[in-house]
Amino acid sequence: MLYTEEVLRAYRPAEGFYTSEVRAPNPQPVRTFLPTGYEPRYPYPLLVFFHGQGGNEEQTVRLAPRLSRRNFIAISLRGPITLGPRSDGRIGYGWGDGSHDTLNEDYMLRAVEQTRRNYHVHSERIYLAGFGRGAELAYRMGLTFPEKLAGVISLNGTMPRQGRPLLRMPEVRQLRAFIGHGIANSVIPLSLAKADYRLLYSAGLDIEMRTYPATHRLHLDMLRDVNRWIIERCNKE
Repeated sequence: MLYTEEVLRAYRPAEGFYTSEVRAPNPQPVRTFLPTGYEPRYPYPLLVFFHGQGGNEEQTVRLAPRLSRRNFIAISLRGPITLGPRSDGRIGYGWGDGSHDTLNEDYMLRAVEQTRRNYHVHSERIYLAGFGRGAELAYRMGLTFPEKLAGVISLNGTMPRQGRPLLRMPEVRQLRAFIGHGIANSVIPLSLAKADYRLLYSAGLDIEMRTYPATHRLHLDMLRDVNRWIIERCNKE
């Protein structure tokens, strides 16, 4: 059935933040950011955000429009471990040390599937973006499911030092990776991120690493570089 442009506009959701949930197996929140001028007929790249230790899904999804207001759909998930209130009064969460991986994997896959049902997502442009400790989960899932994902983004994070996932050859070579790290990061030293870069480069991944004059806090140029990095690779396809 063909629809007129007026009908398509009527069913076109507005830019902004949306809340939903998936059952994995208990209800878990999914915060979604839709870009300006969302076009249902255009297949968008999807970014899946994993917050850092003590963070939450609201904190990370609010970064999406700072990457780009037009280029991506983004979803943000919440860690299964409650860590208690933060300094701003909000509850902080964590992802665990790997013992919750099965639950986290199911959560992520269900959230991606739900987002693809509701919005037009390019099936080969799904990226996992982890901040701080959230990068460990992004790496674990990316290296576990390289055939389902386009790439992994680590911002001020590192690969797991314990229970490191095996590099599935040759499937892992189709995965892309971006590492952005503050040079004065005392929480996760730059040396760990450099070691990750060497390992993934030697495994044959398409990988880029950039450093920034920052501590453990995100630098605005990190987000700009993530936007550029994804768009450059989309244009090469």
